[in-house]
Amino acid sequence: MRTILIMGPGGSGRTTVAAATARRAAAEGARTLLLGADRTDTLGTALGTGTGPAPAEAAPLLTVWRPDAAERFRQDLTAFQTRAANVLDLLGAARLDAEEVTPLPGAEELSFLRALRDAALSERYDLLVVDMPPLPQALPLLGLPEELRRYLRRLLPPERQAARALRPVLGRLAGVPMPAEWLYETAARWDLELAAVEAVLTDRHTAVRLVAEPGPAGADALRTAGLGLALRGMRVESLTANRVLPDAAPDGWLAGLLAQQRKTLAEWRDRQDGARTHDLHQVPHLGRDPRGGDDLDALAVPAVNPGPAPVEWPVTDRLAEDGVLVWHIPLPGAIRDELDLVRRGDELVIGVGPFRRIVALPSALRRCTVAGAGLREGELRIRFAPDPGLWPAAGR
Repeated sequence: MRTILIMGPGGSGRTTVAAATARRAAAEGARTLLLGADRTDTLGTALGTGTGPAPAEAAPLLTVWRPDAAERFRQDLTAFQTRAANVLDLLGAARLDAEEVTPLPGAEELSFLRALRDAALSERYDLLVVDMPPLPQALPLLGLPEELRRYLRRLLPPERQAARALRPVLGRLAGVPMPAEWLYETAARWDLELAAVEAVLTDRHTAVRLVAEPGPAGADALRTAGLGLALRGMRVESLTANRVLPDAAPDGWLAGLLAQQRKTLAEWRDRQDGARTHDLHQVPHLGRDPRGGDDLDALAVPAVNPGPAPVEWPVTDRLAEDGVLVWHIPLPGAIRDELDLVRRGDELVIGVGPFRRIVALPSALRRCTVAGAGLREGELRIRFAPDPGLWPAAGR
């Protein structure tokens, strides 16, 4: 199944474009699921029919689902208390009733990611259209599964579970109780669920569509978004310029707004830091907020095309010419002064602008030392020199 992540700054009309995209796909014969992350029923407002925690049909071949994060959190906490019953009883802890549980910060995001995973793995649909949260929330959300898995592996390394037969002995030697088996089992289950979410986000059939209103604020938001997505290795399939005014706009302040839009659209056509030139689509301003199927169809959003080619971070062999291997990491829109690199063992910490990611080095580069880096034409090129102690052939 194909997955389309619709992303954009708040107030850009992202939800409306998501609804219109799903309607067009369903009208063309694709069994489509539209997934919403908003607490309020903005999707229902755009579609002209209410949405809720149960998937419901909004049009032929179109199903809409807006998961209830609070209910999912209650279910998870109740299940956790059941699994940890022995520990809680030992501590004399009073269990929480489902009725008194309210979602903690971050619970809503995790619940939505799990819903996205469940929807993407469903065999009932051909296409999943996801109305993501506004960009400031959506970009960290995309990196959450990878980061949480890394924390779990550091705090509860899976290899330690293999030594469970030695835990009683180790506990007596250390003088403290060793982690219970259920804790490792819980961590393993969480890791498996997070891995499934991560697989959906990085799948070659998953694409990102950015939505913004042409203007200075929209341009700044998209420049930042393109950088954050590039660092995650996600390619933008297309850019939708929303609420574009007609060329025959009257004089006055509206003419000034039209000139501003034209200038931004020209910049988006020429730049390569969000979408390729032929992937820029314009959606007209209807003179009102779109409501219902007829208005959504009038927007004439682009059809769903085959997914983009996956982003590659290749390593090129320059040993014969320069004595180095070069790791190429595309970072369109990056600025040299905002770039930070730190080698930590077999990992590389990449900081660019407001974003930071820790990535594992390719196996060949783990036996090398960093020999330098440069940013050229939107691509970070890191040079690695073979370590003679770990790569004896390089020292001959």
